[in-house]
Amino acid sequence: MSKIMEDCLKNVRVESDLIGSLEVPADALYGVQTLRGIENFPISCFHLNDYPLFINGLAMTKLAAAEANYQLGLLSDSQYNGITQACREILEGKHHEHFPVDMIQGGAGTTTNMNANEVIANRALQIMGLPLGKYKHCSPNDHVNCSQSTNDAYPTAIHLGLYATHLEFMKHFLPLIDSFEAKAKEFAGILKMGRTQLEDAVPMTLGQTFGAFASILRDEIRNLNFAAEEFLTVNMGATAIGTGICSEPGYSDKCIAALREITGWDIKLADNLVAATSDTSCMVGYSSALRRVATKMNKICNDLRLLSSGPRCGFHEFDLPARQPGSSIMPGKVNPVIPEVMNQICYKVIGNDLCVAMSSEAAQMELNAMEPVMAQCCFESASIMMNGFDTLRVNCVDGIVANEEQCDKYIHSSFGVVTALNPVIGYKYSTRIAKEAMATGKSIYDLVLEHDILSKEDLDTILSPENMIKPVKLDIKVKE
Repeated sequence: MSKIMEDCLKNVRVESDLIGSLEVPADALYGVQTLRGIENFPISCFHLNDYPLFINGLAMTKLAAAEANYQLGLLSDSQYNGITQACREILEGKHHEHFPVDMIQGGAGTTTNMNANEVIANRALQIMGLPLGKYKHCSPNDHVNCSQSTNDAYPTAIHLGLYATHLEFMKHFLPLIDSFEAKAKEFAGILKMGRTQLEDAVPMTLGQTFGAFASILRDEIRNLNFAAEEFLTVNMGATAIGTGICSEPGYSDKCIAALREITGWDIKLADNLVAATSDTSCMVGYSSALRRVATKMNKICNDLRLLSSGPRCGFHEFDLPARQPGSSIMPGKVNPVIPEVMNQICYKVIGNDLCVAMSSEAAQMELNAMEPVMAQCCFESASIMMNGFDTLRVNCVDGIVANEEQCDKYIHSSFGVVTALNPVIGYKYSTRIAKEAMATGKSIYDLVLEHDILSKEDLDTILSPENMIKPVKLDIKVKE
């Protein structure tokens, strides 16, 4: 029996590379180098096919390269048609299951680049009516990877994938901000105590609390957009180290023009390709922008948990939607599970950012071999934050109900309202009143009237909600 017949019976095909030969599943669009990557890097639970926008970035990169190479006469009509159709099919969501390699890998992304090259080449062969693996007709290296190196194709694909991810990210981030804004309007008339260092401070509205949540998040939009725009600068044409070796004159310009046409984005070629090939600061910048959002989200979720705590022995200024029983032993307990999970997402994002920063620092000479883990961290951070935003908005924020009675109770029992009297009765007098209130348990309001410091009318004016939540000038004086 011939070797070909034996392989057919085993449902495999044999492919060879520098290292030797391996049996590849007969119907797999990937080839021998992808298989080596699978064998060498069984590292994490994060695989390329978990990040479809990254796969799309690879497809866009290879499509643009094919357009440029065809214009330069480096691909035949059949090769060009096969490669470009294969790329467009991938962009339509097809064949993603053939990208099984681990996101974390040695080789500066070579495994990922070759996975894309092999899938596109083999699908092109099918389109050309030829068997899988017949690479003399359409080769992963000579044709799909023509005029490229992993060192320009891989970072370009990362940039495109992360920019697309950013556009998707904003679709989840903005509705959450809007949800906080809606609560700010809903709670605009509910007076509550503000707190500093967990101690009573001065009155504010519950609407101001939620408005502040919305505001600090909205402030991050500009920073996120600025960081994401850096992904639109790529190093296509740099090839191995930035010198452009193995590419044709004019290739870079044609490739960038094709990328602009394919994506509709304002993609630019880096000014210095040698510098750009080892520089991973774009990922550092975007990861840092995500970390900024994470730190703010942590603060917000901590406040949601604290201010909803109780229901009998906590702050209990508002109720979060009850999502699930909170204890396996304590009947009736309901926990703030949605803010809690958002907190954990934020801690993961902050940890990923540290990984990105350290990995960027690890660049040596003309390349940074740590790009794979940086890419994984950035894609993961954006992905889990999007999931977290939707969960927090739908399962928590939209359903928050104010406990107006409790908020009012805190206002009337707090010593903090004495601060509103400072401009009229002075700090020393206010301190004496506060001290007496603490010693006797009497309210500030009652003590001011008891000592005949202000008239009831003037006191009510000073302590009215509209006068305690913004700067005011009142023509009120202490009684003679």
